[in-house]
Amino acid sequence: MSKTLSLFSALLCTFIWGTTFIAQDTGMDDIGPFTFNSVRFFVGFLAIVPLALTFEAKKLKKEFRFDTKTFVILSFLIGLSLFLGSALQQVALLYTDVANAAFFTIFYVPMVPIIIFIFKKDFLHWSVWPSVILCLIGGYLLTNFQDATVRLGDTLVVLGALFWSTHIIFTGMIVKKYNLPLTIGAIQTLLVALFSFIIGLFSEEFVIANILNEIDSILYAGILSGGFAFVLQIYAQRNITPAPAAIIFSLEGVFATIAAWFLLNQILGINNLLGCFFILSGVLLSQLVPLIKKAN
Repeated sequence: MSKTLSLFSALLCTFIWGTTFIAQDTGMDDIGPFTFNSVRFFVGFLAIVPLALTFEAKKLKKEFRFDTKTFVILSFLIGLSLFLGSALQQVALLYTDVANAAFFTIFYVPMVPIIIFIFKKDFLHWSVWPSVILCLIGGYLLTNFQDATVRLGDTLVVLGALFWSTHIIFTGMIVKKYNLPLTIGAIQTLLVALFSFIIGLFSEEFVIANILNEIDSILYAGILSGGFAFVLQIYAQRNITPAPAAIIFSLEGVFATIAAWFLLNQILGINNLLGCFFILSGVLLSQLVPLIKKAN
């Protein structure tokens, strides 16, 4: 029963992540990307804090005997990576379609082992290289090269995927060392809200009335994606193996594409759909082939 609930949690989490792209896209009708992110992540922080206090208050006393300097440095790096990844993704949605943004974002999956190999010289499985080639082919098919604006948006998303990769790597390091996932989640969302507010203060206008006009999108992206989905992800990965988790989480782009077609009437051509297929295949290849080899 717990495994079934975990699979459902993973699927619901992925659905929330995918459909959040719609909220991110529609939430900028009256406000800028940094204003949206600052309010969204602050709402996410408010959603996670009660969970962190409820489930990790007792752990904090024990864990605070650790190396505080390392915790602070890693927390800052996680917050900075999440800020850069989400900021580039949010700005990119001003120039490109939801489907493009969603599928280029999952480029982070094959990027992670490559970054780890470059900096830590860890073993790099051969499946990473064909997966990168598949992702590049998919990227070529997904991008409309006749539209310079779309190309700019897609480039920003790919650059953002680099920071989603570093976010995953730093998160893996800190969670392995300190068992405080909800506390870390609260810290990183607060940092992103703060960084976004500072940038937005100089580049955008913070108008309360305009922010309230986008409150539905902000609450969806903040509470559900920033808070609820985070808890679902933790529960899911406690009870299911990496293989089904990789398959389910990779469907984020699929859910985003369907939602964009249904809610925003964004329709992809045959080349774009083939591009989505190649990227999804590349992502799954990099995750599943090493696991199949281990099982044998």
